[in-house]
Amino acid sequence: MEKRKKRLSMKDQYRAMTRLGWETTYQDMDKVFPYDRFEGIKIHNWEAWEDPFRMTMDAYWKFQAEKDKKLYAIIDSFAQNNAQKNLTDASYLSALKLFLTGVSPAEYQAHRGFAHIARHFRGDGPRVACQMQAIDELRHIQTQVHTMSHYNRHFNGFSEFPHWHDRVWYLSVPKSFFDDARTAGPFEFIVAIGFSFEYVLTNLLFVPFMSGAAFNGEMATVSFGFSAQSDEARHMTLGLQAIKFMLEQDPDNVPIVQRWIDKWTWRGYRVLVLVAAMMDYMLPESPQSWKEAWELYFEQNTVGLFNDLAKYGIKVPDCVARIKAEKEHASHQVWMTFYTHGAATAMHTWIPDEKKQKWLSEKYPETFDKYYRPIYDHWKERAEKGERYYSQMLPHLCQVCQVPVLFTETETDEPMKLHQRQTVYKEERYHFCSDHCQHIFEHEPEKYVYAWMPVQQIFQGNCGGPTIPDVLNFYKIEDGKENRDYKGSEDEVAYNMM
Repeated sequence: MEKRKKRLSMKDQYRAMTRLGWETTYQDMDKVFPYDRFEGIKIHNWEAWEDPFRMTMDAYWKFQAEKDKKLYAIIDSFAQNNAQKNLTDASYLSALKLFLTGVSPAEYQAHRGFAHIARHFRGDGPRVACQMQAIDELRHIQTQVHTMSHYNRHFNGFSEFPHWHDRVWYLSVPKSFFDDARTAGPFEFIVAIGFSFEYVLTNLLFVPFMSGAAFNGEMATVSFGFSAQSDEARHMTLGLQAIKFMLEQDPDNVPIVQRWIDKWTWRGYRVLVLVAAMMDYMLPESPQSWKEAWELYFEQNTVGLFNDLAKYGIKVPDCVARIKAEKEHASHQVWMTFYTHGAATAMHTWIPDEKKQKWLSEKYPETFDKYYRPIYDHWKERAEKGERYYSQMLPHLCQVCQVPVLFTETETDEPMKLHQRQTVYKEERYHFCSDHCQHIFEHEPEKYVYAWMPVQQIFQGNCGGPTIPDVLNFYKIEDGKENRDYKGSEDEVAYNMM
């Protein structure tokens, strides 16, 4: 009787199904993979980088299909049971609009970026891992759009999200983040997205949105959030492995990686200031303040990661001191900018009511009552007289992160003094919201002088015209329906009639 052949181990099965690369003979390998050396990263052994989860494509499809079956069953149930009636208040929908216009298109940008580097890394392991993450990101935007499309039947502001992502002034913050990452080399891209955003900062994005949804009766977003978070755990592992791989390959890689970590932690944080405003102001019921979230997810949890990386020579990003100083102020200053420019936002804005202001006082005892409550009192008095203020201008954006130049000198304890920096390059003056953005620009000025700046383009007459009606026409925002104050809006009326 013929002896039965021994079955391959899981590790050997994985290698047989994924290690399909080869050394080319009729073309130089540098021509086949032209992008993985120009950044200066030295790699001596690509075999040392494997997909951390060692999944085959067959296992990946089965795993994701099972998750999608459960998710879409919940989404269908949500729609059939008119679950929009369970929301605490329709003002909560501004948080969803911010997510749909700011985060979901960024998932697609991440998909394109990982698909690109899955082609251009010459190692088999990272190519397979990046290919799976590219598919994950595409799945994320699909599930997010399908989930939130339910609200398009009942409320304004959900129909033009791809158009707005490319044009509206505050949405250039996440757009420019990914434009910057995707125009970098493959190693910088994976540090930017795979490590700095997915590993260091992702909990500050997804957990607040999902917990905020749960607190405000919106279970569909909670469901797609759980589904996406199971992928995020894999993405975080890939990002950390990529960093360790580069650091272990050659000591010359350390200063390059450190510079990228410094840059992208700061750029990622600047995207998250929009989340800070969402957490503290857009949620009728807030489970946690921005300050508490930063202290929990970064100061307590993530700093330990940098202790582990210290043996390679990596240190905590130098921007952390600035972020720590801003945590008492960031959400208030961003929301006030939204409020004053509420005629040109793709969502509603409002003055926080007394219940919310009391909560803000408790969460920010050192700053809210001293600096920000008096401003809201003044604005409330004007609004009650029928003089609700709307700026007839758009805010001035930072040349790098494209957040409006709105933050103040918090590091020197001057929170009412504007923090603004300038650099003259080739006889042109460029403006920045911070020292960190100024340093990023001065390291690669040719990259950032060509940045698409929506506000500057509008006022130069390249996008329809310089007045607010011109801008709204360019944005495709229906004035009075999709912007301005929540009080008296069609969304509020529709919710109260349910």
